[in-house]
Amino acid sequence: MLRTPESNTEPMWLVIIRLLRWHKPEGRLILMIPALWAVFLAASGKPPLPLVGVIALGTIATSAAGCIVNDLWDRDIDPQVERTRLRPLASRALSIKVGIVVAIVAMFCAAVLAFYLNPLSFWLCVAAVPVILLYPGAKRVFPVPQLVLSIAWGFGVLISWSAVTQNLSQATWLLWGATVMWTLGFDTVYAMSDREDDQRINVNSSALFFGDKAPIAIGIFFAATIFLLTWLGILMHLKYAFWISLAIAAIGWVWQYLQLIKKDLPNFVYAEMFKQNVWIGFIVLAGMIAGSF
Repeated sequence: MLRTPESNTEPMWLVIIRLLRWHKPEGRLILMIPALWAVFLAASGKPPLPLVGVIALGTIATSAAGCIVNDLWDRDIDPQVERTRLRPLASRALSIKVGIVVAIVAMFCAAVLAFYLNPLSFWLCVAAVPVILLYPGAKRVFPVPQLVLSIAWGFGVLISWSAVTQNLSQATWLLWGATVMWTLGFDTVYAMSDREDDQRINVNSSALFFGDKAPIAIGIFFAATIFLLTWLGILMHLKYAFWISLAIAAIGWVWQYLQLIKKDLPNFVYAEMFKQNVWIGFIVLAGMIAGSF
């Protein structure tokens, strides 16, 4: 097994933490947010705390498994991308065997948590697995792989909502649509930092697909998110706190769009915008909870 100079001194448990991406919590939190949106809205702001815990832990375990599967797919691609070249499997700090074992453990944890849920939610968990496993390969054959990721993200809404109500309603699908649009928006922003590397190694991304129109596409995705959340708020008769939070989110997304249309932004800006969407998501969550009473 090849090892980088850094990995010679780094403890194995820290390398595994990096493999799971737990040193970058924003990526785990942004997956958890739509699931929390769903469980709190479906329960009118008062879901059972054990269910919230199961959903939170389930998203962490699922995200961990997804990250490892992604890194296994991209083990020979990531070394060619500046942002990903030091990932444990790309840098050979960990072997494929270790990566597979850790992925199996994460999937097992997610599966155990899924058994806590009702049959509909459980089978939605099962349905999500192929999407999670195939997403990393989408960049090789599908022009907008971020759409596949967005659909995977959307399962968090379907699973969490049905865990409370044991059914899927119009409100569920509005929230699902908002989640898909939001994810397309922030993940296209994230992909913009990798455009040169992705083009050089011939892999697809929404940032490349939309080209110079990527900021406009992101603006449309965020506008669609606002529209669907507005429709949802009206349908569910959410109170003023929700509308305040949605207004704050809208201001944040408009500000990001106005930044994106500027020329020659440094790459770190895209990562900062991604992190900002974590805060935006939690602001909307707070509004959903307070607006449900």
